[in-house]
Amino acid sequence: MNINLKIWRQKDKKDKGRFKAYKLQNIDPNISFLEMLDILNNRLIKEKLEPVAFDHDCREGICGSCGFMINGQPHGPQKATTVCQLHMRSFNDEDEILLEPFRANSFKVVKDLSVDRTAFDRIISSGGFVSVDTGKAEEANSTVIEKSNADEAFLSAACIGCGACVAACKNSSAMLFTAAKVSQFTLLPQGEPEQKERVQSMVATMDEEGFGACTNTGACSAECPKEISQENIARLNREFIKSQL
Repeated sequence: MNINLKIWRQKDKKDKGRFKAYKLQNIDPNISFLEMLDILNNRLIKEKLEPVAFDHDCREGICGSCGFMINGQPHGPQKATTVCQLHMRSFNDEDEILLEPFRANSFKVVKDLSVDRTAFDRIISSGGFVSVDTGKAEEANSTVIEKSNADEAFLSAACIGCGACVAACKNSSAMLFTAAKVSQFTLLPQGEPEQKERVQSMVATMDEEGFGACTNTGACSAECPKEISQENIARLNREFIKSQL
């Protein structure tokens, strides 16, 4: 298959940036989207041109490193799929594909499709630690946890922090990400001792980092590759109000 690419090229955060067109021919439809970019970069390197910068690591859809906009959608057209797990068979021969970085004031462009998402790290760090009794080790099953809570905590912890929720939101809100991280501890007894301080600190850090407010459009959960539920946002709001009473 032949592909027509328009890719955002930006040298650094001070550069204005621009779209540049590339054409690739005879692309195997069964390769991944990032492998297609590897082919493009190999060609650019051979031509002694600057390769396209993009974030990636495990390429298995679990680390959250990769992520950019494909035709206006975070991670592309396939639901519940990270860009590294997206395959070229999701597109048609001679398609024009537009690639650009996640757009958010809190995600500064580092270069081309790569953005700085360390604001997420600071939100997590502000949550502090989880109290653990280092005395005699207890039997693993001695702490009773309701199955519904355990299941919800597991689903919340599935968030990989890729930033698609921020990129999809018209306000660049990080509520879904922050709510997922708060939920995974709130629902388990191990997270109870620091519960009030954690939610207040994480929400405050989220605001300090310049993320926008949530207006419940649902774009965040709709574009989330791990399908994190908006119920987490409701839980975050409840926990934040309770922490101030």
